[in-house]
Amino acid sequence: MSHSPQYAVRLHDAIRRSETPALVGLDPRFEQLPDTLVRAARCRQLDEAATVASAFEEFCCRVIDVVSPLVPAVKPQAAFFEEWGPDGCRSLGHVIRYARRAGLLVICDAKRGDIGSTAEAYARGYLAGSDPDAAIWGADALTVNPYLGRDTLEPFIDVARQRGAGIYVLVRTSNRGARTFQDIRSDSQPLYRYVAQVVDELAVATAGGGDFGLVGAVVGATYPKELAELRNAMPHAPLLVPGYGSQGGTAADVADAFTPQGLGALVNSSRGINFAFRHKPYADRFAPDEWEQAVEAATRRMIDDLAEQTPAGNLRAGPECSSRLL
Repeated sequence: MSHSPQYAVRLHDAIRRSETPALVGLDPRFEQLPDTLVRAARCRQLDEAATVASAFEEFCCRVIDVVSPLVPAVKPQAAFFEEWGPDGCRSLGHVIRYARRAGLLVICDAKRGDIGSTAEAYARGYLAGSDPDAAIWGADALTVNPYLGRDTLEPFIDVARQRGAGIYVLVRTSNRGARTFQDIRSDSQPLYRYVAQVVDELAVATAGGGDFGLVGAVVGATYPKELAELRNAMPHAPLLVPGYGSQGGTAADVADAFTPQGLGALVNSSRGINFAFRHKPYADRFAPDEWEQAVEAATRRMIDDLAEQTPAGNLRAGPECSSRLL
């Protein structure tokens, strides 16, 4: 029995409150940051790792300030921070805490996976759930690699159940090379379908009488046919859908991820929002030092796109609630 509010309940409350399933990924890349922010970081006269980490932290926190009134959740990519060692890891922790204080759910995209006490240590370190102080990293949810088998998931589930946290298991990823292993067939079914079967079984076991459990699945927007297939195969698993925007996935491609009420999934965009100021149409509308306005415009455009092309539109109270920037 869960000792904290169930993750899917908190997730859907946040989606209803924001009236959108749009998820903003936080993928800071030093060479793409706004020039003014980079110059300010260099003026602090720190070593390289500390300079980059401080720039990442400021950038992500300012993105959070822009998007927190608009979306239910953010997804920091741990690798971009970890590349810079202890300074980067400290900045990741600060960004997660900042987002939690802003009222956002935080999915830490770290793709952890191991067995036994090692998996439990990962889970206890990352998964804070409803109480951000319950874990050092403080995330609401974590992406998990299931390659070691079902017993790599169980320690994560145990901690998540206790803390009201969630996990998203890699099932059908958005990258081109996903087919290399995920499409290997046995008894006429591809491997990703076997993973999906286990995910839904675990989702049912953790649903606590609700429609969705704490065990979700990562399914890419770049494979819309498989996305529809997997939504049907995992009706109790919240979906995390990467690949929208910069990777080529469209709102129409993700329409089958949702329930008729617009629930059951989060759709992620990272680069297309983080660095919107560098690309059309936003580069024509905003000066480089107006990058935050570009972040807002790109976020609002994604929100409207999902509302117009998917059941997410049913989250809105009426047509007058359009968030499109004019």
